[in-house]
Amino acid sequence: MTKVKHSVATRKRKKRVLKKAKGYWGDRSKQFQQARRALMHALVYAYRDRRTKKREFRRLWITRLNIACRNSGMTYSQFIHALKKAKVNLDRKVLADLAVRDVKAFEKLVEIAKGNSK
Repeated sequence: MTKVKHSVATRKRKKRVLKKAKGYWGDRSKQFQQARRALMHALVYAYRDRRTKKREFRRLWITRLNIACRNSGMTYSQFIHALKKAKVNLDRKVLADLAVRDVKAFEKLVEIAKGNSK
């Protein structure tokens, strides 16, 4: 049986890993095994943080809404409850954006909420 050489496949695999590890600190961008380990960690963190990012943004939106609502004399939970009663179907992302960028529109939503909170 003839001998099979793997050099082309090996070089291709190593080049692919080193290309992805470009910009990593020290040997993590130069040596294949170091790069592979660093890349595995990086991919795990990327996978995890794609989910964490959603939680963190929701927390940010709720914090912004709470501050804006309290400046208008309401709490966040009262505001959200009153909007649901008024059948205003805006999500927290849009509401937080309105609170930051368009204060007049947000004040109108607070008035609607205050009208339905009773």
